[in-house]
Amino acid sequence: MEMNVEKTKVMRISRQPFPVKITIDQKQLENVEYFKYLGSILTSDGRCTCVIKCRIAMAKAAFNKKRTLFTSTLDLELRKKLVKCYIWSITLYGAVTWTFQAVDQKHLESFEIWCLEKDGKDQLDQSCEK
Repeated sequence: MEMNVEKTKVMRISRQPFPVKITIDQKQLENVEYFKYLGSILTSDGRCTCVIKCRIAMAKAAFNKKRTLFTSTLDLELRKKLVKCYIWSITLYGAVTWTFQAVDQKHLESFEIWCLEKDGKDQLDQSCEK
């Protein structure tokens, strides 16, 4: 097996930011702080905050694309089920591998409130018009 030393990078996942020194053919491999692997961002400190923020951003974009569906005159319970099916599946993809901290939980709770506000806001606006 051949390895391209110039394209190969190395990262140590630890709380102490000590670089790893690996040399191949008298060339030292580059140390990186993070990289994207199979759609997830791995960081050298092992935290998942960046991944969670990315997933929330992707879910917000999906919500905004289908805004008319999620804020339509459909029954509120049906709209909640649609949000759970389409939006939360995007948000929580890969969540089984996440290590949660209090700040990460707050990000997800804030996103949940954002979805509920967007979903229920038009309901309130329509009831005021009547």
